[in-house]
Amino acid sequence: MNNFEKFCTQFVQNVGSKDGAVSPVVTNSASFAYGTPEIGEGIFDGSVKKPLYSRMGNPTTTRLESILANMDGGIGAVATSSGMGAATLATMSIVSSGDEIISIGGLFGGTYALFSETLSRFGVKTQFFDVDEFENIENAITKNTKIIFLESVGNPNMRLPDIKRIAQIANDAGVALIVDNTITPMSVSPLLLGADIVLYSTTKIISGNASALGGCAVFRAINDDEDKFKTERYKDMHKFIKSAGKMALIPNAKKRAMRDFGMSANAQASYQTMLGLETLPLRMDRIVNTVHTVVTALNKEGIKVNHPCLESHPHHARYLEQFANGCGTLFTIDMGSKEKAFKFLNKTKIATLTANIGDSRTLALHMASTIYRDFDEETKLFLGITDGLIRISVGLESAQDIIDDFLTSAR
Repeated sequence: MNNFEKFCTQFVQNVGSKDGAVSPVVTNSASFAYGTPEIGEGIFDGSVKKPLYSRMGNPTTTRLESILANMDGGIGAVATSSGMGAATLATMSIVSSGDEIISIGGLFGGTYALFSETLSRFGVKTQFFDVDEFENIENAITKNTKIIFLESVGNPNMRLPDIKRIAQIANDAGVALIVDNTITPMSVSPLLLGADIVLYSTTKIISGNASALGGCAVFRAINDDEDKFKTERYKDMHKFIKSAGKMALIPNAKKRAMRDFGMSANAQASYQTMLGLETLPLRMDRIVNTVHTVVTALNKEGIKVNHPCLESHPHHARYLEQFANGCGTLFTIDMGSKEKAFKFLNKTKIATLTANIGDSRTLALHMASTIYRDFDEETKLFLGITDGLIRISVGLESAQDIIDDFLTSAR
């Protein structure tokens, strides 16, 4: 049984209820009454498991968090208002001024800006490396390195990291590994490969229909014996380990980030995200097969496409070995110039032009003039952004219809 088939059962069984309302209940309340001061005290010290305040969690959101934690084999999760909210929560709950981050591979523009511009203003330094610079990555780790960060698939350069090998580097050095798995839910299981935290923009393929903004961070359990988070490198976390044990990464995230930055998920978005989860395995299964069909056909017709399923891709062997369930909804087309890219985008009838990815409909975007328009040439070169690059996110349409439309648009 592949992952998609397994989760077809798991998601519909976990989202729906067999007693009372079948569909998840939406709790539209910003605050919650405690009843007695004793209960209030218990809620605040954690001994009573009832809602405190919606900024710190909502019953609808709690249900979503449970399902997503179960999907990745985590001990718990924290849902956020957006994917960038999840990235900010995960990083800001760990780093302090003077700390360092190592970022590996192609990187979504928003995350790159968070690391290179925003966190640097608060005294957090980030070094950037390609996915195969293993020796340089090891040599860059210092006593101040708190996080190694990577995306499961480079967005949009389509380079594939060896997550297991990078996790070994991180674990040998006692450094936290965070993996943004937005593009490959179910296809890749970062916690099983050695990661500590997994991130999602649930706005994307998890929701699947551009109706619900959201994000989520999934956390592993703290080990009973030795654990990297028990070392001096993470001394700020020790009080949470003492009070919460295995669950420590969750109160650490909530109290060191969510409480003060307020990137909280709202109940309605959490509800809509759960509805998306019910069909996610079916959509992912169809889409990864469509991606392969479309990329192969366009490549045969001489279109300059970039996807690891092609034998010409430098990570084709890694794709076959480590990405048996595909690598998500994305591929890119390089039309050679901005003018030719714009001509393609103006002619396509299938693609919707938007900055989103992972929708039920096929999406397209010229990268250099939009998300990466303010990046310098050296950075764009590192991230694989060329003047003619178009990012494609494949939807649920017929593969042949997409092929026909793209071939017509490319002429």
